[in-house]
Amino acid sequence: MNKFFLHSHYDPAGDQPKAIKSLSQNFQMGMKEQTLLGVTGSGKTFTMAGVIQQLQVPTLILSPNKTLAAQLFREFKEYFPENAVEYFVSNFNYYQPEAYLPQKNVYIEKESRINDELDRMRISTVASLLERKDTIVIASVSCIYGMGAPADYKELILLLTVGMQIDLKKISQHLVRILYEERDFTLERACFRYFNDHLDIHSSYSKDLLRISFDDNFTIVSIKVIQYITGTILEELTRTLIYPARLFLTTDNKIEQSIENIELELIDRMQELRAEGKSDEASRLESRVKYDIDMMLSMGYCNGIENYSRHLTFRKPGERPFTLLDYFPKGDYLTIIDESHIAIPQISGMFNGNLSRRTTLVNHGFRLPSAIDHRPLTTDEFFTIADKVLYVSATPANFEIEQSEAVIEQIIRPTGLLDPLIEIRPSEGQITDIIREAKIRKKNNERVLITTLTKKMAENLTEHLIESGLLVSYIHSDVDTIQRTEILRDLRLGKYDIIVGINLLREGIDLPEVSLVCILDADKVGFLRSTRSLIQIIGRSARNSKGLVLMYADKVSNAMREAMRETSRRRKLQEKFNTQHSITPKTIKKEIKEILERTHNVGDSKKALKVDIKHILKHQKTKEKQIAQITILMDEYADKLLFVEAAICRDAILKLEKKKDLPKTPKKTEKPKKL
Repeated sequence: MNKFFLHSHYDPAGDQPKAIKSLSQNFQMGMKEQTLLGVTGSGKTFTMAGVIQQLQVPTLILSPNKTLAAQLFREFKEYFPENAVEYFVSNFNYYQPEAYLPQKNVYIEKESRINDELDRMRISTVASLLERKDTIVIASVSCIYGMGAPADYKELILLLTVGMQIDLKKISQHLVRILYEERDFTLERACFRYFNDHLDIHSSYSKDLLRISFDDNFTIVSIKVIQYITGTILEELTRTLIYPARLFLTTDNKIEQSIENIELELIDRMQELRAEGKSDEASRLESRVKYDIDMMLSMGYCNGIENYSRHLTFRKPGERPFTLLDYFPKGDYLTIIDESHIAIPQISGMFNGNLSRRTTLVNHGFRLPSAIDHRPLTTDEFFTIADKVLYVSATPANFEIEQSEAVIEQIIRPTGLLDPLIEIRPSEGQITDIIREAKIRKKNNERVLITTLTKKMAENLTEHLIESGLLVSYIHSDVDTIQRTEILRDLRLGKYDIIVGINLLREGIDLPEVSLVCILDADKVGFLRSTRSLIQIIGRSARNSKGLVLMYADKVSNAMREAMRETSRRRKLQEKFNTQHSITPKTIKKEIKEILERTHNVGDSKKALKVDIKHILKHQKTKEKQIAQITILMDEYADKLLFVEAAICRDAILKLEKKKDLPKTPKKTEKPKKL
């Protein structure tokens, strides 16, 4: 087994050594739940990596959104290059869940567009967990949603070894059963093809091909890993495992047993609906379920098979589903919940939203009652399964503090940076004051963030500031994720002086150039101006040595008082540390590519990518070479989790594949063929 080995250009510093030692020793002594209270800029991610190296156990790192998850994924790939670092988030580019709106009598069919690369990475995650102990999984909260049973998934794995005598017909049947498609020429993911003396498999979880060569007696003589594009042999294996192409599959014998139970539930439910005078609903349900049963009997699978998961996994009504957590070794793994004050409420929110939607579908005859049991975990179920839990946040909620057997503080920043100074100023004349302060920052090549309470206020304030001669943009929930990232990048580059936002600026991407944060309506009562929210907002200027926070308010609320008290406490601890170690605080210098998501060595915009594709189309004369070059480009973007760019490449490839080759100019002696 490979051990976790942490690679880093620097040693633990500040509070990191103490935090790593305390957290690791507490877990080793039997503690189950702890909190790492780490301020912005103190290196919490490095501490998390240090704990993983000390404990040497598989680790699940739960992140509240895909953007933060992607950032963590890249960091941990650098920390642990020799180990399996996997990325497990929702695999949809677009997802519209099945729903029914009784008020409008509108049924909404489930609609989704699968992101092929994210789907591959999900299956790769499961493969790593089943094969090796040195696995770190960076996941979004979607990992608590129902999946197939680990025992069924393992049973469907195809094992091939050198020296094994194989039956080609049975191998084909098994591959089709686990949802691989047989092809004659082009091999996409989860496809296979036969030649005279070998079998090529493009697995569901790898970018490379497996070439299984056999002799005249159909005995496997070699297993080679081959680069998909170039055909270069990368590695020779003595054995390989082929994992199913879907994470929700079950064995044939279980399908047959399950269908009997599904049919019995259908009979009972139809009787209930007819007794309630809902004959239309009963007929609709009968038609839908019988169609799904026919599909399962013939294909071993049907669209929406997850709605029958309770029967397929032989669970009792209400019993929790299998999830990604069940693929970790029982009682021997670590769960780290990053930004826990956000992630934990998401768990209960997912369960409640799913229950409401599915109950409506059941009541109106679109689904069997058992469909409700395809669901995410409840909060209690999640913490019952999790073994050792580490909550990580600059502002942990009461839940984390109360659950934890120890709270380890990481206040000291190795850089010596202090928490920002805070001033309270009256709301009267606040816009004039902000403009004056912002122009001072602009002269010093520094940036400003302003937080408001409403979208309308953010938009109106942006217009007013632009009229004063400042370069300003706003961010709120109506601005899509990609555009948000581009706006933040442009702020760092100096294309904007100010960004105006609501609560979207509290967590996530660090902006070292920001030296001033302005909080409007700081004294208002509510979530956006709670103590924790204010501390998070204050932290946005903690990466700059000139950090200042201006709270515009007519009175001092309890939340403001607590936030200022905590900030002052942290500042004094850092000042003492700096004095003892003769440290002069300096603004963090980070390349933009180290912080923002949208960076690539050929350009960080869609426009640059389209130029690259045009270049390929112009200089590669054959369609095959054009597709090959764009595929390489697509893989490079996918490796960096830049899925919008990867999708542009994919669309270009699909367009080329559909394009008919132009007929050759006929020779004079030949008659032109009719097209």
